[in-house]
Amino acid sequence: MQPFTADEYRSRVAKVRAAMAKRGLDALIVSDIANQAWLTGVEGWSFYMPQVVVVPANGEEPMWIGRQMDVPGARMTGWMQPERSQPFPETLVHRRDVHPCQHIAKVILEHGYGKGRIGYESDAYYLSPRGFEALKTGLSEATLVDADTLVNWERLVKSPAEIALMREAARLVEAAFNVAYQVIAPGVRQCDAAAEISRAQIGGNRNASGDIPSLPATILAGRMASTAHPAWTAEPFEPNQVVALELAGACRRYTTPLARTMHLGSPPQKVMDTHKAVAEGLEALLAILKAGVTPAEVHAAWQSVLDRYGLKKESRIGYSIGIGYPPDWGERTISIRPGERTPLPANATIHMMLGMWADGWGLELSESIVVKDGGYECLAKVPREVFVMA
Repeated sequence: MQPFTADEYRSRVAKVRAAMAKRGLDALIVSDIANQAWLTGVEGWSFYMPQVVVVPANGEEPMWIGRQMDVPGARMTGWMQPERSQPFPETLVHRRDVHPCQHIAKVILEHGYGKGRIGYESDAYYLSPRGFEALKTGLSEATLVDADTLVNWERLVKSPAEIALMREAARLVEAAFNVAYQVIAPGVRQCDAAAEISRAQIGGNRNASGDIPSLPATILAGRMASTAHPAWTAEPFEPNQVVALELAGACRRYTTPLARTMHLGSPPQKVMDTHKAVAEGLEALLAILKAGVTPAEVHAAWQSVLDRYGLKKESRIGYSIGIGYPPDWGERTISIRPGERTPLPANATIHMMLGMWADGWGLELSESIVVKDGGYECLAKVPREVFVMA
């Protein structure tokens, strides 16, 4: 069952076509999997193979082109007419002499989309250099135009149905933190804790339908808390360790991340002092957060608190979220940092990620937020204090 109506998908395609018209594009080749899902509803694990969605400017439905064995899945999950999902042959899989994108270009040509100005996504994870070269060769009569993030920016403002899914995902991340606080303890292996947390991320709330998040549970324990994205290990948690957690719930791929910090024993003063500053910084930025405010203004509110405490954070403090596919749940549009002047629109969803990583230790605190005309909504409800296991 599709999570959205066909009319909602059509409205998304119309928004993309309007953006295409501003750039004079006759067609757009979409290789970003999250963008494909947003436009078509096609869902599955077929994206480890080349696949694209073509959006023609002429008003015809988008066309999904992918592996032959995955076409039935595309037709069952996509909103378009069945003939708008087209295959490349199985004989092209993992060959050095030919590439699936050669056939994809052929399908594009056969349907009359192979001339004029064709946009493509230059920085999408799933279009390899070899695949792009095959498309470029096969579409030699067209002018290929870099249209990276064109679709991403149209995804920025969420519909009520999209926000409802992110609220559902928030119930799952709440459940995941509840489990994390129960299972993480000295002597427990990180991998065993991750197994229980992962179960809660998917099935922790009977009223929410969980997906595998695009990033696994991120567990920062002990000295590994000094880095932002470590993988969990088989090492046991130790007494007096700081443990930072970045987890997410995902529902129909719509992702609500959240970060919190716990301490296994009495926390040192530097942890509590730094967390106090970070929490105050979060409150300061939330105090001004509403539609129309710029990311730079939000960052300045945060920075004013850090300056008072003599702290420094070089990385951005937030980014837009929505649909998440591996390897990332960010939308690659809005970033909360100095110099960003695009006003935040109502119903944008932002992960305010306030991680602080120091020499040998670190901590994290974040909120996933819906921007509103008069303020904001925090999607998840998990206490922000350091969770201390005495």
